[in-house]
Amino acid sequence: MAEIQTIKVGHQGISGSFSEEALFNYFPNDVEIEQYTQFEDVFEAIDAGEIHYGVVPIENSSTGAIAAVYDALNAYNCTIVGETYVKAIQNLLAIKGASIDYINTVYSHPQGFEQSVIFLKPYDWILIPYYNTAKSAEFVRDQNDPTIAAIASKQAAEIYGLDVLSENINCNKQNTTRFIIISKNLKVNNLCNKVSVVFSTTHKAGALFNALEKFATNKINLLKIESRPVKHTPWEYYFYIDFEGNIEDESIISTLDQMKKECHHFKLLGNYKMQLSNIYNK
Repeated sequence: MAEIQTIKVGHQGISGSFSEEALFNYFPNDVEIEQYTQFEDVFEAIDAGEIHYGVVPIENSSTGAIAAVYDALNAYNCTIVGETYVKAIQNLLAIKGASIDYINTVYSHPQGFEQSVIFLKPYDWILIPYYNTAKSAEFVRDQNDPTIAAIASKQAAEIYGLDVLSENINCNKQNTTRFIIISKNLKVNNLCNKVSVVFSTTHKAGALFNALEKFATNKINLLKIESRPVKHTPWEYYFYIDFEGNIEDESIISTLDQMKKECHHFKLLGNYKMQLSNIYNK
């Protein structure tokens, strides 16, 4: 009888992170979990064959795109095979018995600070960026200092034995992060209805229009467009787009073939099942 292979899944951060929550949303509990320090470490682990899948955040409804993840999608030989959403509720955490009146320094991921900027504005606190929100909570616990705090989830507070000094401090009460599931190989079936690509065009009038015109001509619904600078080439950009469709459909095949002719860089990032977030019903 063949041995059943354990599925290894990696994410950035530690226990109590939003990335871990996204992983549990998408995968059953019988996967082997690997944790990494940086987003790029997850891509490197996929590339090296250390893990079968990775879970990384790609955009937040309050603060927008996660630039490092977009850049890594273009740089590494990985594809998007799925997506999931997490409602990211931020909280101010400190050690047991601490008071908000005596806090002078706060640790969190830069996204945690950005998502809580209105709450933070009245306070003259030192804000120190850290690896991620859960790692910040762990650091505060280890320091055992009542003058420092972390911005992280309530789950992180429970895991690291911290008090919640102020809850739901997001500027946007529906603050939501979209996570993508990445793998080494493209996985396509008839349920896949969302396509992601990245491309760049020549730096001349009408080049971007010519690349995108095919979507309107072929009646394909564009879902998102994001741009990132081309390194070492000032004022030129990579364009990342998501659109509805399956790469085995004739209209999609035709559109992609036409795009490739207009672009001097083109990469298919994935074809996967679109997840419609139910965050707003909670």
